[in-house]
Amino acid sequence: MSTRPMLTQREAATACGVSRTTIRRRREAGDLPGAVQDSQRGWLIPVDDLLAAGLRLHAPAPPDAPKAPKAQDAQAGNVEADQEHEDVAALRAELERMQSEHALAMADERHGRELAEAEAAHLKARLSERGAHIEDLQRALAALMPAPERAELAGPAVPAQARPKAAPPVPTGEEQPRRRWWGGRR
Repeated sequence: MSTRPMLTQREAATACGVSRTTIRRRREAGDLPGAVQDSQRGWLIPVDDLLAAGLRLHAPAPPDAPKAPKAQDAQAGNVEADQEHEDVAALRAELERMQSEHALAMADERHGRELAEAEAAHLKARLSERGAHIEDLQRALAALMPAPERAELAGPAVPAQARPKAAPPVPTGEEQPRRRWWGGRR
């Protein structure tokens, strides 16, 4: 039995500077033979097994890269800053171009919509005028049509001016003269 403490998978990953997945894979591969599963804390891994597997506990960070002299830093920084300013300027120019194109497209769409609405209003007005004209023509046609009572007497469809005037019928003793419906004299 080991005298060193046992760590959970999370604690072992933090102490070794690796991910929990790496610890789990190493445990499943058999690199950590002393690992046991606890009902409360999950998998417990002995520190000796971590060291035997080649993992370093609390290893110091590698040294920082050597710093460049100040003049080189300033020149490199200036070049990078200049490049960033150029990139920002290019992006702003692209944004302005896209915004102006978008504004033009929106203006074209708005103009097209206005034209379509004006055309629709014009067509509605013409339709209304034509509807009124059709109603007038229907009334005129109805006025020109013979009345049902007159249709039998009128005979062929000849204009009234072209027909000869018929003599009024002579009343006989059997027949009563017809009374006018508007109440005129006999």
